Amino acid sequence: MSTHSLPHDHGQPFEQELEHMPSTEDFGTVAAIFKQLGDGSRLRIFWLLCHCEECVVNLSAMVKMSSPAVSHHLKQLKAAGLIVSRREGKEVYYKAADTEQAQNFHHIIEWLVKIVCPSQTEIQKGTP
Repeated sequence: MSTHSLPHDHGQPFEQELEHMPSTEDFGTVAAIFKQLGDGSRLRIFWLLCHCEECVVNLSAMVKMSSPAVSHHLKQLKAAGLIVSRREGKEVYYKAADTEQAQNFHHIIEWLVKIVCPSQTEIQKGTP
């Protein structure tokens, strides 16, 4: 017997979906990560950081943007949990976080535009 009722009964079971539906907080986490898809520059920076660890100045040169603009994107990526940073003297270095979310986001970017990851290219060529 159903413990839930909906305003309109369409004769379809829904209890199982409700039982397994992720929490509002989980969907918020997913939304925060997908917000990062909204800016091409941020995607480029994240993609680079999946393949190297770099400072703001070098990242700025790589993506041909000002350091303040790159710093802004780094702050958003870090808040979303997609990148991490470490300080070495006066320099701060950034790289992709070693998390399942960051790895999946990296793969989604490459899958969407059919990019072959540089590390996958090396594996395909047989180089370690």
